[in-house]
Amino acid sequence: MAFSITHHKPKLVVPAKVTPRETKHLSDIDDQGSTHFQMPTIMFYKYNSSMEGKDPAKLIKNGLSKTLVFYYPLAGRIFEGPNKKLLVNCNGEGILFVEADANIELDKLGNSIKPPCTYLDLVIHNVPGSDGIIGCPLLLIQVTRFSCGGFAVGIRLNHTMMDAYGLKKFLNALSELIQGASTPTILPVWERELLNARSLPCITCTHPEYDEQIESKNAWKFLEDKLVQKSFFFGNKEMEAIKNQVFPNHSESTKFELLVAFLWKYRTIALGLRPEEIVRLTYIVNVRGKSLKFELPRGYYGNAFVAPAIVSKVGLLCSSSLSYAVELVKKVKDHMNEEYIRSVADLMVIKGRPELSKSWNFIVSDNRSVRFDEVDFGWGKPIFGGVPKAISFISFCVPVKNDKGEKGILIAISLPPLAMEKFQEAVYNMTFKDVEGVNIISKI
Repeated sequence: MAFSITHHKPKLVVPAKVTPRETKHLSDIDDQGSTHFQMPTIMFYKYNSSMEGKDPAKLIKNGLSKTLVFYYPLAGRIFEGPNKKLLVNCNGEGILFVEADANIELDKLGNSIKPPCTYLDLVIHNVPGSDGIIGCPLLLIQVTRFSCGGFAVGIRLNHTMMDAYGLKKFLNALSELIQGASTPTILPVWERELLNARSLPCITCTHPEYDEQIESKNAWKFLEDKLVQKSFFFGNKEMEAIKNQVFPNHSESTKFELLVAFLWKYRTIALGLRPEEIVRLTYIVNVRGKSLKFELPRGYYGNAFVAPAIVSKVGLLCSSSLSYAVELVKKVKDHMNEEYIRSVADLMVIKGRPELSKSWNFIVSDNRSVRFDEVDFGWGKPIFGGVPKAISFISFCVPVKNDKGEKGILIAISLPPLAMEKFQEAVYNMTFKDVEGVNIISKI
């Protein structure tokens, strides 16, 4: 759909009060090689008559200035120290803020606001020179007003500073201060040393998520600029169809375990790799989770995740029942403990902060419990809130309702065009239902 957005001149928003001028160290979990990118998040809000006459851009901009008093490191700039260690110069330079106006009603965009968001580059404007990791603003926030009175809040975050849960804490504080609070309910806690490597680093666990095979890495890099992206909706009927494919002893597996096993197997089939190739499934595990028994302060807003990998030969994964993949996913949980977290932090220091493997790796992050779809700035909850697309081989599970009002999981997948056709067919045939936003090419 053709429409235009007018972007106003970007401005720097600084803390409303003088904040400490100091240097802060990021943790060794913060500056994993795989966090060195800009993470987008978008929320779309409908017109609310009770907010008539109030400008969301002005309220959010003023609220950001107040919030940065508490989250003042976000107003600073990152620089690199010895051994690639990232530090924050808390200099109060500010975050980037962009106002924009669209000549269209929000409703006209329909499902295109959901992943993969067609208009991502318009609602998160890439201000020239702002998208680096070192020496650039750590947050870019754009408020786009639509002609109906609705608006979008687009966020681009330097991922080294915090993860999705940290960003949600920041947005909750912003929401509270916009609506009249003098301080956030949960005060932010830095304490990044809690997730640093030990004084004598030692890799004590196996970490196939960082093993790189040059030939398969290069094969993926060759495909990377040819990828297409589609989203797939999994509601109760789709999940029941997946559950029916596994042995009874696996039917009590979580939705996420079943779904990632399903996606990994049929994505691998669609890629058409040689049977002896090694493939990986990497999924993000939140350190804050109760199952890990790892205590972090309630206000901790730094990155707090590890990314264990499951490994299989292509032939075995593709020819075995879905239960084989589910079993591999469930086994990883047995290795998730404090020692594993410490081992990851130590590995970062010992091996020079490597990225997660690009060797036929499929990375999935479950963002459902973050609840970006509940962030309320006074206009009510957004009609969509979450990560707006897959990023190369990284996919994100977000909670949505389909056109019928059914709750489910939406996940965007990136694949080469021919592989995408095969994957779509597999999804259709294995769940027996067309999924929202996907045109099925054919049926077997």
